[in-house]
Amino acid sequence: MTAVQGTDVDIRTEDGVADAYVAHPADGKLHPGVLLYQDAYGLRPQLRAMADRLAGAGYTVLVPNVFYRHGRTPIGELPAFIDPAADPTIWERISPVMASLTPEQTERDADAYLGWLADSPLVADGPVALTGYCMGARLALRTAATHPERVAAAAGFHGGRLATDAPDSPHLGAEHIGAELYFGHADQDPSMPEEQIRRLEDALTKAGVRHTTEVYPGAGHGYSQADTPAYDREADERHWAALLDLLSRTF
Repeated sequence: MTAVQGTDVDIRTEDGVADAYVAHPADGKLHPGVLLYQDAYGLRPQLRAMADRLAGAGYTVLVPNVFYRHGRTPIGELPAFIDPAADPTIWERISPVMASLTPEQTERDADAYLGWLADSPLVADGPVALTGYCMGARLALRTAATHPERVAAAAGFHGGRLATDAPDSPHLGAEHIGAELYFGHADQDPSMPEEQIRRLEDALTKAGVRHTTEVYPGAGHGYSQADTPAYDREADERHWAALLDLLSRTF
């Protein structure tokens, strides 16, 4: 692991300005770009720490506040340890914000995020990778489908509602994906039941997408987030091993 620098940046989108965090090795060199999509709790110390860890492995990592239309991060106050069971108002505040982000907005925003990486003096030329957590896994899957020329690899961890029966379900874009994908599902995740895992797997296979799907036994939704009760150290370390392996094959 190398020394890392992190800083806050603003990214102009078609709909406004998204605040973001960027982390990169402090060696003065160009590194492959990785777009890290947040979970529902947003850009906060936990995600900054994850970006720093990934940057320490040799990547320039951008973490945008995808809820920027509702204000700069944090979107509402969050405790250092986020436990909706102890404070149900957390989800009452976040759920409407999360639901308001449409597929069309996601595509427009991805244009800006990927454009920032392409123009950044910290990022090596060429395609980039994506990684997403919880709702961020949906964003990663959509971005891989809508920007196949820019995305070489994408990963999703404890993602929910990736393959529903809705007409705009993320898995329906599988035929447009050129990237290699990895999904680390949680087997105790009601937002991604076995039926949806099979539906996603079938769609990717039919489309000829290179992919790996694994189910982490005993893990629940949010297993990678150390500032929540869902955190599972074993599943989290498995996620890091899988993500770094995917990136090493890509770049």
